[in-house]
Amino acid sequence: MFGKVGFSLRTFSLLKGLPVYELKNGVKLGDVCDLCISDEGVVEGLLVKKKSLLKKKHFIKIQNVDSFGNDGVMVQREQVLEPVFLPPDFTLEHDRGLLGKMVMSSEGEKLGLVEDVYFMEELGTIVGYECTDGFFSDIKEGKRVVKIAQPPAIGKDTIIVNVKSM
Repeated sequence: MFGKVGFSLRTFSLLKGLPVYELKNGVKLGDVCDLCISDEGVVEGLLVKKKSLLKKKHFIKIQNVDSFGNDGVMVQREQVLEPVFLPPDFTLEHDRGLLGKMVMSSEGEKLGLVEDVYFMEELGTIVGYECTDGFFSDIKEGKRVVKIAQPPAIGKDTIIVNVKSM
């Protein structure tokens, strides 16, 4: 879809709820519940809910993920799960969530509301946003995938992107 050779693309909607497993012994460490995104618009890692009494969230850096499968996320060892002390710059659904935030082009065109992100698994680079104009518009016209040429400007109210020309 995006034409990058050698890199795998992933969306948050495909990751959400996937179990995270330790490669060494097959132990399930928790489930993916969100993405941590820097203010430069790069996926820094995954938020994982551990199965415990308090259901604490933990963070896995994107570079500590060995593989993203259709049925699970694999890491070398449990020690890559770090406790979350400070909220990340942005997430998709939780603290400072991007879902539902307006995306506008640098030329001032409304592109829709964020519904998902496309990112390169190996690097965490966001290469596109799936945007919606609402339920009826999605049925009539479909959702829009906005390819971006460089990191976005993420603000309190809006995400400003330079749209990649086709």
